[in-house]
Amino acid sequence: MYLVTVLGNLLITLTIIFDSKLHTPMYFFLSTLSLADICFISTTVPKMIANILIHSRVISYAGCLTQMSLLLVFACMDDMLLVVMAFDRFVAICHPLQYHIILNFHLCIFFVLVSLLFSILDSQIHNLIALQFSYFKDVEISNFFSDPALVLSLSCSDSVTKNIVMYFVGAVYGFIPVTAIILSYYKIISCILGISSSCGKYKAFSTCASHLSVICLFYGTGIAEYFSSFMSSSRKSAVVSLMCTVVTPMLNPYIYSLRNRDIKSALQRLWSRTTKSHHLFPPSYSKHKMTF
Repeated sequence: MYLVTVLGNLLITLTIIFDSKLHTPMYFFLSTLSLADICFISTTVPKMIANILIHSRVISYAGCLTQMSLLLVFACMDDMLLVVMAFDRFVAICHPLQYHIILNFHLCIFFVLVSLLFSILDSQIHNLIALQFSYFKDVEISNFFSDPALVLSLSCSDSVTKNIVMYFVGAVYGFIPVTAIILSYYKIISCILGISSSCGKYKAFSTCASHLSVICLFYGTGIAEYFSSFMSSSRKSAVVSLMCTVVTPMLNPYIYSLRNRDIKSALQRLWSRTTKSHHLFPPSYSKHKMTF
């Protein structure tokens, strides 16, 4: 599953880079999301595989905080990029003639940098709380990775501080992004309903189908992960965490490639380029001298 996730997201990224027809803001954000998914799954699964191979489930204190920090950075990066991609769809459908003017190259880079900044800020907030205790001894985390919620509950003896942090992070990185996505799609749906032809409505909505599928998958597993922290069974909680941290990044590239006509066309062009190179020389090239 790890190899499928890395190769799938890497294929999407390379296809967007090498196909000039995909050099648009939408696919720039998609390639950034694919890279974030590769980094997101790489923070947990390689360590889990190493633990299985060496039959050890021990992680150092520094390793625990590092894994938690990187996990939060790339999870929040996914969250922020989904909001940016919702805004991208809003501009493309509601203001199509001004699409490339509004979403110019500098604004796209600005959105990605701001998303990265907010992601780093989130991880550092969790780190500051976890650093209240500089040493853990024989502490068990009932998951296969350094779950931020579990680490925070272990390191923070003050329940008031913990609740303030959790509510603040939930509001900034949960409620606000979801509200922004809902508002964007409210405007999008209103604009689509105003289109007279059914063909135009279908074409406009089809450009949002892949993004909506990824949003439902991301926030659906995220909500399940949140409620799994209240489960008494650690095995059920680990299964939900596996869905959130492994299955979701694995499915994202296939949702975009299977439901997106541009990606499928770009993959076909990339495949034709690779196969065409085998027909550049005659079949008897090994028996005759080649002249140019």
